[in-house]
Amino acid sequence: MEQTPNSPSNPTASGLFVFKRSHIYSALLPLAFVVGLAVGYLFWGRSPQAAAVSRSAPAQQAQDEGEQTVRRYDVPVDDDPALGPANAPITIIEFSDYECPYCRRWHNDVFQRLRREYGDRIRFVFRDFPLSSIHPNAQPAAEAANCAFEQDKFWEFSDLLFLGSELSQKIYVQYATQLKLDVQKFSACLASGKYSQEVLDDYQFATQLGVRSTPTFFVNGLPIVGAQPFEVFKDVIDRELAGEIP
Repeated sequence: MEQTPNSPSNPTASGLFVFKRSHIYSALLPLAFVVGLAVGYLFWGRSPQAAAVSRSAPAQQAQDEGEQTVRRYDVPVDDDPALGPANAPITIIEFSDYECPYCRRWHNDVFQRLRREYGDRIRFVFRDFPLSSIHPNAQPAAEAANCAFEQDKFWEFSDLLFLGSELSQKIYVQYATQLKLDVQKFSACLASGKYSQEVLDDYQFATQLGVRSTPTFFVNGLPIVGAQPFEVFKDVIDRELAGEIP
């Protein structure tokens, strides 16, 4: 998991933290629901000690007593790329960065597996959170993906970005050619910077919500922080489908 530098020298982060990450955690911890912390996510495949929404005896007792045991966050889909039916019972909104190695690993391993296992029961939404101060290619890559979105090839283009080892304008044009996009239109879109503000708007919304690291997810509004393994997402999704989470 990679975090935004919390420094006044970072022009993309300064002044945007209306709600700190601790606000999300504090809403869950008193009710015995634990959000995973960064230290646990740096080791892929490690048995998670802090899954995003994990059951405990106090939480079960509160549920039995009819109390609200978890806070859901209102995270709109906006006009961002979505994969899956609008009426799917599960919506996963991801805030991600194309240059983040943990985002890449999650996309190539967990995302693809979730698609295979749950199919149309999940709607995936991708929102941008480029950590530009440490990932100089993240913002241009996000803009390129939005240019591909114009030609209905966002998810295919995004797959290539996460599979590849290089991010550059030459690579973006190469991917556009590979996907049989109108390359002239795609290149003009890139050169114009027309999606620069769109990407920044996603970033600013996320920081105001409390997001500080990539990847961060909201599963029907329930936060999961970090590149958690498949089993963590499966547990939350299965419980959500079964109506076990208030």
